[in-house]
Amino acid sequence: MGILKDVADLLLPPTCCVCGGFPDADGKIPYDVPEDLHLCFNCLSSLIPQPEDRRFFTCLSEPYEGDPHPELPLYIPFPYKGFFEKTVPQMKFHEHPELASFTGTLLGSYISKDNLNADLIVPIPLSAKREKERGYNQAGLIAQGASQVCGIPCSDKVLVRVKETMRQTEITDNAVRSSNVQGAFRTDPEFCLDGLKVMLIDDVATTGNTLHEAAVALYEGGAAQVVCCAACGNRAVLNAESY
Repeated sequence: MGILKDVADLLLPPTCCVCGGFPDADGKIPYDVPEDLHLCFNCLSSLIPQPEDRRFFTCLSEPYEGDPHPELPLYIPFPYKGFFEKTVPQMKFHEHPELASFTGTLLGSYISKDNLNADLIVPIPLSAKREKERGYNQAGLIAQGASQVCGIPCSDKVLVRVKETMRQTEITDNAVRSSNVQGAFRTDPEFCLDGLKVMLIDDVATTGNTLHEAAVALYEGGAAQVVCCAACGNRAVLNAESY
């Protein structure tokens, strides 16, 4: 089987799972990539992190009066352009869970570089219906990959989505996006979060509404502190946020 695969790869070289182009064997790859993940040099060379002073934000792009957690922090190491503008749709809609795992290792490495710490990593959950349709939760795979790199334990059982929401990508009005995810999450009462610092992880952040609402649920579940993280984001681009 291995010989047949080698012959097939020679005759029909694997194409980049992001852009469909052929990987350039002569290009200097700026990141370590698993052997079974086919990414071309052009895509990887567009994987450029945010400047260090542009990786931390307050979670909500449009704060509101009465927010119980107005200073909720949000960490975003990469912009939603170049590599991630092409990769996020592939991992979410075109059955490429390996891209989510790779994204997790990238996020984990920057979490370590920037000295973020927590007691527990928790991913944003999909609804049971959407996860069944997709076959996986990309935020869960990203969280697991980050956990393996930075050494913070991860659980995808702590936070539960209890409300079937519209896709955030289909909503342009920020107030509607906020109400769409209001009350969408709760914590599983079997897990004790008392005194814990929780790192909440998603793939993309734009307005921050989804992460903020999930953080509220974690605080209600007993968490002492929540820090939100997204692999990529761009507050100037509407409808980039996960759902």
